[in-house]
Amino acid sequence: MKCKLWIAILAIMTSVCLVHAQENIATQTVKGTIIDQESSMPLFGVSVALLNAEEVRGATTDLDGRFIIENVPVGRNSFEITYIGYEPIVLQDILLTAGKALDLNIKMEEAIYELGVVEVTANDGGNEALNEMATLSSRTISVEETQRYAASVSDPARMASVFGGVTNAGDDISNEISIRGNSPKGILWRLEGIEIPNPNHFGSLGSSGGGISMLSSSALSTSDFYTGAFPAEFGNASSGVFDIKLRKGNDSQREHTFKFGLLGIEAATEGPFSKKSKASYLFNYRYSTFALLSTFYNPLGDVLPKYQDANYKINIPTKKAGTFGIFGIAGENSGSREAEADSTKWVYFDDNVTFIEKQKVLVNGVSHFYPIGENAYLKTIAMHSLNNYKDEYKRLIAEDNYREEVFDYT
Repeated sequence: MKCKLWIAILAIMTSVCLVHAQENIATQTVKGTIIDQESSMPLFGVSVALLNAEEVRGATTDLDGRFIIENVPVGRNSFEITYIGYEPIVLQDILLTAGKALDLNIKMEEAIYELGVVEVTANDGGNEALNEMATLSSRTISVEETQRYAASVSDPARMASVFGGVTNAGDDISNEISIRGNSPKGILWRLEGIEIPNPNHFGSLGSSGGGISMLSSSALSTSDFYTGAFPAEFGNASSGVFDIKLRKGNDSQREHTFKFGLLGIEAATEGPFSKKSKASYLFNYRYSTFALLSTFYNPLGDVLPKYQDANYKINIPTKKAGTFGIFGIAGENSGSREAEADSTKWVYFDDNVTFIEKQKVLVNGVSHFYPIGENAYLKTIAMHSLNNYKDEYKRLIAEDNYREEVFDYT
């Protein structure tokens, strides 16, 4: 009986010793340096992971390529070394003893991958003209571009001056552009495919430019600009062509926008006429900010520009009769200055001049598009346009009690 008791006590003590030994497993430190095989330069950020550990354990190299992993169980261990751009390395069954830390010196070789052939080609298709007959010296003008280019202020003519061979003839106020040295009067403006008068505010009769465009970026669609080699349909152009398109309104829901800026206060509305059809409308109106501020203060001094304009387009698609469109632009502007009847305040040679300048542009059109089969269509456009320009200059004669005398300023 006593023998069996002693055997039981010995077994319990042996079990306690085994548990205590398991809780105090010997560990050691693993450290080392990782360098490039060719240059022998230290590699920073290399990952070193212990593979056979019960928990994730590892380290990364510092600026000197050194790493250190503490509390690694003694015995045989495996390590994986990985680095972007280098071949991975796996060290199998490295012996780690309790009496000495393990110091590893590792050289990594750059990875070489054989890739497929990559061909890079330039595609300028986004700038090709919408007109299929235009083969060269032409490009599209998008609404986004008129807002992105510096000093273009959403004006197609000002944006076009950044193109090669195009200049504003040294006068940013009149904004008449010259293409390859040709006269600015050779510019042709078209709207929806039909020639129109100059659609710019403060553009004198016969000119092709002006201080501010009557075309709102809210109503414009992608349009074409030609600098030469025109298709046969442009018979009246000798310098360049602006072929402007108006976009159709939203045919699914009504939208209203309001803008306030230095050039004008602008309001626009668009949407469908009915939920049962795809017919839509687009209307945009702008009024001069300077004219509105002049009620309280004239920021430009003695010359006060006033202008207003409107753009509109109505799109009516039908099931059998094609698509009908009604479109137009209208603009009105005036500039004036009153000379003060006091010669002691006259500094410049034209301080005694009173002038008034007025301009009206009106364009209304009707279009019809009818497809004929898959390869042909019939397009008909009828338009009415009006361009009315008037200016008057009067000079004050100080010697004759400041009498007004009409004269030709040119």
